[in-house]
Amino acid sequence: MPARPHAPGAYPPGAYSLDHLVLPTASLDVARARLVSLGFVVAPNGIHPFGTENCCVFFEDGSYLEPLAVGNVQAAAKAIADGNVFVARNRAYRDCCGNEGFSALVLGTQNADADHARYVEAGLSAGDMLSFSRAFTDAAGNSDTASFKLAFASGTGMTDAFLFACERINAPKVDRGALQVHANGATGIIEVVAVSTEPSKQRRLISIATRSPATGQGSSTAFDLPNATLTLLDPFAFETRFGMPAGAPSEFRFAGIVFSVRSVDAVARLLAASSVEYDIRADDIVVRPASGQGAAFVFQEKA
Repeated sequence: MPARPHAPGAYPPGAYSLDHLVLPTASLDVARARLVSLGFVVAPNGIHPFGTENCCVFFEDGSYLEPLAVGNVQAAAKAIADGNVFVARNRAYRDCCGNEGFSALVLGTQNADADHARYVEAGLSAGDMLSFSRAFTDAAGNSDTASFKLAFASGTGMTDAFLFACERINAPKVDRGALQVHANGATGIIEVVAVSTEPSKQRRLISIATRSPATGQGSSTAFDLPNATLTLLDPFAFETRFGMPAGAPSEFRFAGIVFSVRSVDAVARLLAASSVEYDIRADDIVVRPASGQGAAFVFQEKA
């Protein structure tokens, strides 16, 4: 159902839920092929009215991945000139980190206007709000219009990672059921892993954006959301946990996504059949980033 409007300054209690993750890519065709090889069902391409386009992966828990490409360079350039923060941050990320990656964590909200006011008051606003609509098509070809209002948060001078709150003004009245049944058995995102060379500097940003207090300290900090955990690690802690470098040195970047699956053995068989290399860390399957997959993907068995 469409989100109900709230009075300015009104919030539901507690931390915000994870809504979706933005994964820049050079090509939606490459991203689609890579994600299919990992056992995901990928939705038809969605076209934004400001030059970007996506091909999303939806989950039973309501979260999703948003691989994002630039489909119309001229429209994207005009959007940046007109002050579109979403497109400008996408450009800044690509200039900083390349065309493949994981640029943003998106939080569900019922009052993006109030969130923007919070970010401004805290000195964390990444720029003006954005409202837009786009067509949505489900696996059966049924179409509807999705409308959104976004409020952006980021640390001062940061170009490589940001968070934003997303209010669904109109949710598509289409059936996503067929798009949520994945060959790898993935049912949702249970953890997002960020890396910082100075984690203490990012705790305030993340805590204010998520409305969740930080737990832990030093090399590992966690922020509990209703449907997932956001974990902040230093580079050494990331490499120790996942057996790979965190990527190029960065003040703050998103680097890993942990998916709940019904059977890691089934995932292992699927990846082997698709000739996708993977590592075993404890009981988890870890797939390193590749073109079309801008972060480490971790598959964790959950009953």
